[in-house]
Amino acid sequence: MKLKAERAASDIQKELGNILFLEAKDEDFKNVTLTAVEVTNDLSYAKVYFTTTDDREKVEHDLNNAAGFFRSLLASRLEIRHTPELRFIFDESIEYGQKIEKIIEELHNEDDKKAN
Repeated sequence: MKLKAERAASDIQKELGNILFLEAKDEDFKNVTLTAVEVTNDLSYAKVYFTTTDDREKVEHDLNNAAGFFRSLLASRLEIRHTPELRFIFDESIEYGQKIEKIIEELHNEDDKKAN
């Protein structure tokens, strides 16, 4: 990713996080954590990765429905010529990492039982 796209991704993540936490009227959005933003080099699209403690499918659907609203708010706050179209995607990497940790913990517990 080029420097301009990286900076745009960082700015989008920061501003969007503020919007979701401080300004969004939907209470589900207050439980959303943005984990990453990937912007195409031409700044036309941005994938916004998130996690939530609520129903992830409902939240993902609601975020994508409100993407145009978020984009218009970002356009007024960011100093970039073209504000990218936003696509919200649930970040499964954290969930995957937790599953791996649980499996490792279970294996260690089995080893401890065998050792005793």
